[in-house]
Amino acid sequence: MPPRKDPDASANVPSFYGAELRFKREEAGLTLEQLAEGSFRGIPFLSQIERGERRMPLDLAQHVDKVLGTDGFFERRCEDARKAKQSGHAEYFADVAEMEKHAESIEDWAPALLPGLLQTEAYARRVIQSGAPWFPPEDVEKQLKARMERAKLWGRGDRPAFWAVLREELIRKPLLPSEEMATQLEHIAHTIRSTQGVLQILPETAVAYPLMMGMIRVMTFPDAPPVVYTEGLHSGQLIDYPALVKDYRRSYDLLRAAALPPDTSLAMIEQAAEDHRNGKHRA
Repeated sequence: MPPRKDPDASANVPSFYGAELRFKREEAGLTLEQLAEGSFRGIPFLSQIERGERRMPLDLAQHVDKVLGTDGFFERRCEDARKAKQSGHAEYFADVAEMEKHAESIEDWAPALLPGLLQTEAYARRVIQSGAPWFPPEDVEKQLKARMERAKLWGRGDRPAFWAVLREELIRKPLLPSEEMATQLEHIAHTIRSTQGVLQILPETAVAYPLMMGMIRVMTFPDAPPVVYTEGLHSGQLIDYPALVKDYRRSYDLLRAAALPPDTSLAMIEQAAEDHRNGKHRA
């Protein structure tokens, strides 16, 4: 059984919120299982809230207040924790951004856009502005800063193991001018090599393959069950139901089998960067 991980209540609002939840639960003499009973939420979900890694939904806050007799405290503070958790990210992605800090491994499938953890500032800015052209400049900068902050993960000694599968189209059809696209691809190659990550390219010749319907991310943790994140237009979903997570993992493994070997894929990235740099890229 993994050692107990106590949250640092001083770290941020969600950590304070989670630490208070654990204190009140233990003061009442309840286990996570007992507190979760009747809430339609799993024990791992509550555990992650106590560690400051996930937000508490309003319905769960109301349930907790009722069980613990906390006079509406968690319901009242629920919105504060939600706002603090966002930190410049879209609301539906806020929990994912927090959870990746605690992940043991991250596996991304990128069919339409390069993964956020691999994006340069120029690429990220273009994605944000293209996806939400109505955003005022200050909101663009806020989201851009939050996305760039995530990349600090690579500088940690305990960084998660990383695996990404990209569609070849993402390196062949540039989202940026040639020089900036070359910089973006060089950044990917450097990040993967320097962090001992794994990257594979799904070739353009692949027309039928698992996960054709869209992006996914699989995250595992040293002290919690794995989760899957899927994203669509202006929305995203975290999935922790074990049977569904298992199906997504199986599909991701089959996708990896359909992709090119890691060495070949990195060589393609580096060659594409050189071609963009020299104005020789092929569309």
